[in-house]
Amino acid sequence: MSAKNTTKVLIGGKIVTLCGYESEEYLQQVAAYINRKLAELNDVRGFSRLPAETKYTMLSLNVADDYFKAKKQAEVYEEDLQTKDKELYDLKHELVTLQMKLEKLQKNNRQ
Repeated sequence: MSAKNTTKVLIGGKIVTLCGYESEEYLQQVAAYINRKLAELNDVRGFSRLPAETKYTMLSLNVADDYFKAKKQAEVYEEDLQTKDKELYDLKHELVTLQMKLEKLQKNNRQ
């Protein structure tokens, strides 16, 4: 198991200490993602006047929305990959069958 990393990041203008087994670079990327989401929400009219608890709820909902959309897209890609794998298998099987038929016909023509 890799060592636990601790790094300080800036989230919403505040320094936060993050700990995890991921790299420091990854933890910084997570913080940057949260900052981008906060910036998006801050562009929404009236967001800055909301109570802190409501802001955090909105942030959580936006992050969860991104997660579920990404998860759904990953499922679509996985289904597509499985379909393409089956098509490839079927094509390879057809190719082998046709090669065997060709060899048989060539053998019959030589006789």
